[in-house]
Amino acid sequence: MMNTISLTKAVKLMLTFSICSSTLLLAGCWDRVEINNIGIVLAAGLDKTAEDKIVLSVQIAIPEAMGGGQMGGGQGGGGKTMIVEKATGTTIFDAMSLLQEKFSRRIFWGHNQVIIIGEKLAKEGIQKHIDFFARSPDPPIRAYTFVTDGKAIDVLKDNPDLEKSSAEFARDLANLKVGMSVTVKDLLQMLSGEAGAAALPLIEVGKKGGLSVNGTAVFKKDKMVGGIDDKVTRGLLWVRNEIELSAVTVRPNGAKDHISFNLLRSRTKLIPKIENGNWKMTVKIVTEDDVVDNETKLNLMNPRIVKKLERQLEQEIEQRIRIMLEQLQNEMETDILGFAEAFHRQYPDQWSNVKDHWGEKFPEIEVEIKSKAYIRRPGMSTSPQGVPEKEVIGN
Repeated sequence: MMNTISLTKAVKLMLTFSICSSTLLLAGCWDRVEINNIGIVLAAGLDKTAEDKIVLSVQIAIPEAMGGGQMGGGQGGGGKTMIVEKATGTTIFDAMSLLQEKFSRRIFWGHNQVIIIGEKLAKEGIQKHIDFFARSPDPPIRAYTFVTDGKAIDVLKDNPDLEKSSAEFARDLANLKVGMSVTVKDLLQMLSGEAGAAALPLIEVGKKGGLSVNGTAVFKKDKMVGGIDDKVTRGLLWVRNEIELSAVTVRPNGAKDHISFNLLRSRTKLIPKIENGNWKMTVKIVTEDDVVDNETKLNLMNPRIVKKLERQLEQEIEQRIRIMLEQLQNEMETDILGFAEAFHRQYPDQWSNVKDHWGEKFPEIEVEIKSKAYIRRPGMSTSPQGVPEKEVIGN
């Protein structure tokens, strides 16, 4: 009888405990924040004043306007889809605190997609400012990062024709990988890497408005020391094994017109070698391409012609890489190619002797380029269109 009573009490205690525990799960979203009470940051811009202050500009979404699915000119339903505001402070967080005083809604960084760095700030050093985005839990560390040749706030204020905001435009360009695609996380890894160098895509505002990515900003340590144009950037991406979109146009030997190729895929391998005190890097590239435009009278089904075109493709790739190496090794003395990491992995002892003056050693490295190009498909047509058969070369 006593055991039965004890068991009944135990069951009741367990039921009471279960009910009480369940009520904790029914408390609802105690920390919920309504969308009408927050200002959603889409993009942030960083500029520097003459007084060494930080100008933080933010692009804030207007949810009511952006929800309509409208396209074009930063406008939706006749109204703005975003606003741009700025504040100046000693640090980014200081400027952020002052910026909050201008908004009735709490500034929310969870959807920040893009960070734009102005040229003046980039040349004076970015490490201590980028630190904020790694340390703070609010701004996403995977936001795409760009440098602009003017002021960052001008990029934020631009109204693209096809997108709702410049933040969306810049993010989509980064996803397309038309140039370098670098997140805050990637940037921090580059700055703390063996070479102590970094590279960021250059975004610019046209004279009549409109944004475009045009080249790459090169950083030695954390300061911008120069830039390379869009064509040379392709050589950089090939060496870094990051090339995904590329069009290469060549004029075949003896022809008056051109043939354009579209990149299918590419693979790059860096092979470091130290022999008799000489440091050498072999860049081995294998690329596969399709013909997308043939202005010539060449028959691209002729294996002999295809082989000659493949050699020209290889020469074009090597030429772009050589121009890029000339600028990076001799003019900027900055390794953004991954050479330092490759030598460190392969020759850790020798690397330890040069790591403190890698900027001096990098220009001395002999670079051999071994490129192999394959033309996989001649396109939808196997012969030149609109050309009489008797005029086709290679039939």
